[in-house]
Amino acid sequence: MTVINKELAREKCSRMRNSGQKIVFTNGCFDLIHGGHILLFDEARRQGNYLVVGLNSDDSVQRLKGPGRPILPEKERAGIINAIEHVDDVVIFSEDTPAELIKILTPDVLVKGADYEEEEIVGADYVQARGGEVYRVELVEGRSTSDIIEQICKLRSVEE
Repeated sequence: MTVINKELAREKCSRMRNSGQKIVFTNGCFDLIHGGHILLFDEARRQGNYLVVGLNSDDSVQRLKGPGRPILPEKERAGIINAIEHVDDVVIFSEDTPAELIKILTPDVLVKGADYEEEEIVGADYVQARGGEVYRVELVEGRSTSDIIEQICKLRSVEE
């Protein structure tokens, strides 16, 4: 389990695929890790033999989520994800979407939360065109980074 660059990830995926392993990919900002993320990683890992997590860089998160985000810097987020037993490798990407990374890794299975419709999942068409599949994981009710931030803000206003 390591944080690796795109080229090394491509090489590892190629080796794994050539040895008959099934490559699984998921991605996200993963700003504050919670039970929903753990479920996503667990379900993703069950879909194959090698799970690569694409992690949005700090700049990418800020562009997507706005000022004040991410809460945790990319190296810390990557380290936390790396410590999760279901995850084999983490690749940080700086683009707004993982489209380029998905084309580099050519996973057999692309996993996202069920809050995305299949046609909204970046890279789904590419993976499916290559004979792969898309797997959507049901969300944990009331568990999202935004929900956690909102709860913290409410607690803070009560304390003041």
